[in-house]
Amino acid sequence: MSDSPREFHKPVRRPAELFDRLFSAEDPAEVSRVAHSTAQALLSRVRADPTVDVVERLVAFTDDHGIDDIAELWSRSPARSLPGALWRLYLLQLMIHDDAATAALLYERGRVEMTTVDPVVAGAPAPAGPEELVQLIDTILRGLFEGDFAVALDRAAAFCRVQAAGSTHLADDYENTESERATALTTRALRLSTYADDLAAAASLWRRDALS
Repeated sequence: MSDSPREFHKPVRRPAELFDRLFSAEDPAEVSRVAHSTAQALLSRVRADPTVDVVERLVAFTDDHGIDDIAELWSRSPARSLPGALWRLYLLQLMIHDDAATAALLYERGRVEMTTVDPVVAGAPAPAGPEELVQLIDTILRGLFEGDFAVALDRAAAFCRVQAAGSTHLADDYENTESERATALTTRALRLSTYADDLAAAASLWRRDALS
């Protein structure tokens, strides 16, 4: 066995602005069929035998391979569907991994400002730095495959609400001095709030055995 260190080809990182990237499709019906069948097959297989190696490969998938393969499969799926929920979880993970410092800033601001139980539900320590948020989103994604699927979705929804609150309050701070930055933060807050609603709805559907 060689003692030389392994070389890894790291994919090109994509910024958070690609959070909602959509991919075109020649046959939407076929794309929808493939999206649902692959999501159901993946989840059924992994949850039936959640070996550590397989789960960890899925958690690290975007780090190792980028987001494009997942996007081509699931990005056009309805938000409140199984592939749509999986797509949003992977996007959240990518957003945090790409810029954990900003994610931590938004999360901590939201945690301080909020009076709801969302920070507790999300499960990050207080205060939470970049490394803690990376660990949190990986833990939430891991929970999809080896834990309670609905609980993982609820934690992700709570995380989005905390981040959205932080984005909103920071946007207010910059409104009079850096209007473009304030607009970008407001846009992110709206996007995160929408994702929170979609993930919470998906959790409810899962509990009724109606998420497909």
